[in-house]
Amino acid sequence: MASATTGQPDFQPAVAPGASGAAGSPVDTSAVQRIAAFSDGDTGGNPAGVWIGTALPPAAEMQRLAHAVGFSETAFAAPQGEGWRVRYFAPESEVAFCGHATIALGAALAQRFGDGRYALALNDADITVEGRREETLTAAALQSPPTRSAPADGALVAEALALFGYAEADLDPRIPPARAHGGLDHLVLALRSRALLSAMRYDLEAGRELMKRQRLGTIVLLYAENNTLFHTRNPFAIGGVYEDAATGAATAALAGYLRDLGWPHGGAIDVVQGEDMGMRSRLHAAIGAQPGSSIRVSGTARRLPDATTA
Repeated sequence: MASATTGQPDFQPAVAPGASGAAGSPVDTSAVQRIAAFSDGDTGGNPAGVWIGTALPPAAEMQRLAHAVGFSETAFAAPQGEGWRVRYFAPESEVAFCGHATIALGAALAQRFGDGRYALALNDADITVEGRREETLTAAALQSPPTRSAPADGALVAEALALFGYAEADLDPRIPPARAHGGLDHLVLALRSRALLSAMRYDLEAGRELMKRQRLGTIVLLYAENNTLFHTRNPFAIGGVYEDAATGAATAALAGYLRDLGWPHGGAIDVVQGEDMGMRSRLHAAIGAQPGSSIRVSGTARRLPDATTA
C-alpha cells in the first residue's frame, strides 16, 4: 500500500492509543491508517483513523478498533457495487457522518487506488469524496449530504450558553443561533469576538448529556472575522471528545446555514479551526446557490506515523 509523507505526531488522541477492548484484551490496530485531515500545510489537521478492507468487520469490532485508535473518528470502508460502503465510529459510539474522516478516507483511497472521485454509501446518505496526490500532501474534497437549517429553540440556546458560561450579550446578532444540518444536526452559536471563542470551557459530562438529549453531532462556536473567514471550535462531547480540531460535517452545516441566512459569502467560506488546541486546521467550503443542496468541503491531508500495535 502506498503511503503519503509522514507527518509529526503533534496531537493528543481522545483516548490512549492501543486501549483495551470491551473484554479488556489489547486490540490490534495495525490495519488502521492514521491521517490528519484539513491540515495547515505539513502541520495541524484533525487526526482520523482509516480502515480499508474487503468487507466491513462486525459493528462491535469496529467500535473496539475506534476506541483503541483513540481519534475522534475512524472511518471503515469496503467495496460495494461500484463504490464503497462506509461507517464511522467515535471512541464511544457510531456516528452517521464525519467530514474529516471522509477527507482522510479520500486521501487513503487516492494513495492506494489513484486520483479520482469515489462514491460512498453511508448509513443515511450517498456522497462522494475526491482525492488527488500532491508532492507532500493529498488534496481531498467531499460533497456533503443535503443541508438545512432552522432557528434554534430558545430553551436549547439558554442551556448551551449556560454550559459554556456565555451570556446572550456575547452572541453576534448578525448570525442568530440555529440548528443546522449537513449530515448531522449541529447547534450554531456565533460569538462577538475572537477572545470569547478562545475562552470556551465546559464540563464534558454535562455537554454529553445535552448533546445526546438534543441529538446534536457537535456544537459550532464561531467568530466571523469577515464575510468569508470564520474561526470555529467544535465540542464533540457526545462522541467522548472534548473538542474536534477540524469538523467537515459542521463546516458543511454552517455553510448551508449562511446560505439560508442570506449571508454575503460570495460563493465560498474559509474556516480556521483547532488553533486554540495547537492543531491549526484549514477548511474551505464552496456554497452553491440552490437552497438545501450539498456543500463541497475541501482541504489537504497528511499521513501520520503508524502507532505500535498494542
